[in-house]
Amino acid sequence: MTVGKAPLPVGKLPLPLLERLLRSIPSGDPNILAGPGIGVDAAVVRFGDQTLVFKTDPITFTSENISRYLVTVNSNDIACMGGIPRYLLVTFLLPAGPTTPASVEELFSDLKQACAAMDVTLIGGHTEITHGIERPLATGFMIGVMEEGMPHRPRAAKAGDLILLSKQIPIEAVSVIASEAPRRLDIDGQTLAEARSLIRDPGISIFKEARIAWGHGGVTAMHDPTEGGLATGLRELALASGCGVEVYQDRIAVLPIAEKILPLFGIDPLGALASGSLVVCCEEHRAEGIIAAWAENGIEGSIIGRLTEARDMVLVRDGARTDLPEFPVDEVTKIFSLRER
Repeated sequence: MTVGKAPLPVGKLPLPLLERLLRSIPSGDPNILAGPGIGVDAAVVRFGDQTLVFKTDPITFTSENISRYLVTVNSNDIACMGGIPRYLLVTFLLPAGPTTPASVEELFSDLKQACAAMDVTLIGGHTEITHGIERPLATGFMIGVMEEGMPHRPRAAKAGDLILLSKQIPIEAVSVIASEAPRRLDIDGQTLAEARSLIRDPGISIFKEARIAWGHGGVTAMHDPTEGGLATGLRELALASGCGVEVYQDRIAVLPIAEKILPLFGIDPLGALASGSLVVCCEEHRAEGIIAAWAENGIEGSIIGRLTEARDMVLVRDGARTDLPEFPVDEVTKIFSLRER
């Protein structure tokens, strides 16, 4: 097959391709404080005396709790830039056939509740019944504000910075799997219910820990590791900052329930949807203070590695140095490929 003509896999664009495309976008407007770039969670633009944060993100892996996912993941990316989410526009594409007035009313009710929970105002959008899709798809466009300071652009991170991780991984992946493939899980009802409830407890929002880290100081970059999991999020940060990473697997907290569910599908937790955990790069002398501040607010956290001058992507496992695994496709997609067999 001709090079460049092979079909791309489901999920994010490959990082080299995406980087090449983003570099071709003209820049130079001094009011753009954070524009297109690898690992940049949201755009930041100065309007006179105000600085606004813009984010758009879809929900495609699940149709259950779609409104909560939509509001939270867009809020997360604004929080990673140091902003506060304020307003939301939503596009819902709903499948022809199974969509009823009652299902649409339930969808909008869930959306209003999700917005209220994040103190976000729904200001508009678009909804339609669409031919050719099997389940609801949603895309959000969120606007936030920067109250003070400059955005946390990943290129500001530097060699020697420590890498912190909040909570355990992969919260989002386990919740999605429990919702989308419950009949193929060889677990008891209580464990299944616990897995499905992860979207609410501890939840997939990282807004609280982002604000705590921001307020503590010393943060050079923050990133919400979503599609492609923690490993992909770390690669994106490294590429954006021009650094390498050295990460210690034994310091990465994995949900105990994930160890029951993920092996059933051969899923590596490092490559699975990881919303709910925040990656923070910070000055070394600030790290313990951020971890302590999280703990005071009931948020688990750990120092999992550091950025390095060498651009190697290293995972230290059982004392041995190996390459940080690369995941061209999110590991959660395995549940869909297995479904099709």
